[in-house]
Amino acid sequence: MPPEAATGEQAHLRALAALYDSAPINRLFLSTISLPEAGRSEIRFTVATSGFHAAGAAHGTVFFKMLDDAAFYAANGLVSDRFLLTTAFNLHFTKPLREGEARAEGRWISGRRRVFVAEARIVDSTGEECARGTGTFLRSHIPLSGLPGYRS
Repeated sequence: MPPEAATGEQAHLRALAALYDSAPINRLFLSTISLPEAGRSEIRFTVATSGFHAAGAAHGTVFFKMLDDAAFYAANGLVSDRFLLTTAFNLHFTKPLREGEARAEGRWISGRRRVFVAEARIVDSTGEECARGTGTFLRSHIPLSGLPGYRS
């Protein structure tokens, strides 16, 4: 028997995951996203040496990309009609991120109308936090339904 078609929040979260997968930038990062519920996200990713700075650990680009995505998708899980835009992001590095598996965990904090605040953290393969960030996201005029990758 085929699985039931997703409806409501579940369909929206599946469509957001498809949107993540469709983004061209994600061809540069080995990663997968899961959206267990609106307001939460988890991105599992592989840190490769190709993303290292000269001192042999992940460049800040890797940190920002994963933290911003995790916070963004946690917040956009609460908005089913419009694409959110990052307007500000604060990032705190706490430990170098080495080669291997890691995850970024995102969580919505506040806002439900026009501006949303969400936070994220990166945890390495040993379970230690390596970075934390907080982002502000603004509801745009871009309808999610008009984006080719957004499909339920």
